[in-house]
Amino acid sequence: MGTASMPDLVIGDLRINPPIIQGGMGVRVSAARLASAVSNEGALGVVASVGTGEEWPDRTLDCPARSYLSLRDMLQQVRSLTPNPFAVNIMCALNNYEDLVRAADEEEVAAIISGAGLPLRLPSLVKHRSIKLIPIVSSGRAADLICQSWQRRYSRLPDAFVVEGILAGGHLGFSVDDVVSAHKPLEAIVLEVLAVTGRYEREHGVSIPVIAAGGIFDGSDIARFLALGASGVQMGTRFVCTHECDASRQYKEAYLNCREEDILLIKSPLQLPIRVIRNSFVDRISRGEREEFRCAYHCLAPCEPDKAPYCIAQALVNAYRGHMEAGFATCGANAFRVNRIVSVHELVQELVGDTLLHLGHG
Repeated sequence: MGTASMPDLVIGDLRINPPIIQGGMGVRVSAARLASAVSNEGALGVVASVGTGEEWPDRTLDCPARSYLSLRDMLQQVRSLTPNPFAVNIMCALNNYEDLVRAADEEEVAAIISGAGLPLRLPSLVKHRSIKLIPIVSSGRAADLICQSWQRRYSRLPDAFVVEGILAGGHLGFSVDDVVSAHKPLEAIVLEVLAVTGRYEREHGVSIPVIAAGGIFDGSDIARFLALGASGVQMGTRFVCTHECDASRQYKEAYLNCREEDILLIKSPLQLPIRVIRNSFVDRISRGEREEFRCAYHCLAPCEPDKAPYCIAQALVNAYRGHMEAGFATCGANAFRVNRIVSVHELVQELVGDTLLHLGHG
């Protein structure tokens, strides 16, 4: 399993090679097909939990129950498609966060990756100690706060950190002003978090690997962060334009057809920045127009539907299904560099070869 010349990403007893985690992308952009294909290459495939219940056939169930059952079903599908470890991404901001964590716990996934807020209660929700708990942070301060809280309350530390910079896709853990003014390069944030984890590693005799995320595009990026001290990388954008990605063909074509100037930051209904590919829907909401909707999801805890200019859940469901006129594709800052659809196998082999070349092993 994996490529011998690449360093392992070691998280406890979990060994990932190549040291690549596929980013969790909702709604259903990274579901069973993509996650299993990535894990079959030795990297770590990740199912995004957000919006899983939308395609669940029993519409008589309320949304939390549908999401719980649908996520369990999706994780079982992944297990049927790969013998290798896989993970699930669960956003702290979700109203049914505890239900989704319970589903992941009951399915005994290899890891739970959790961001869009600080997962301060996560250890109390997971019964299986074998499951690796991996917060997503955007600063050394956030990493330190999680370590302090978990150690004090649960006598444990995170198994790893994903460190996400301003070039990432999806909801960003920065203000719009921070992103626009290029707040801090990812390298600086990774070094901040490495200083924090290094302190806890020395104090407690543990290993807390750091995984760089946000704008990682090719082997030169991977090699650079490995040389900096990161143990691996997380990549989302590159995996969208793969045959196995679960999103619609129209979603993938938004990537293939976009230019650098088409990649915009808008505010989500949570008033957080989110990076998207410009289209007619994005133009309308950017002009301040309101998309009429009835809140059928109640998905995000801080969302106020009566004040929101659009329903982000519906927009993302529409995009996943290919109805781009009523939604948008989210992306990382480098989406304009994607120019073809390949298999996951081809992509991983390209990334490995390029990384080895830049590490001096090619």
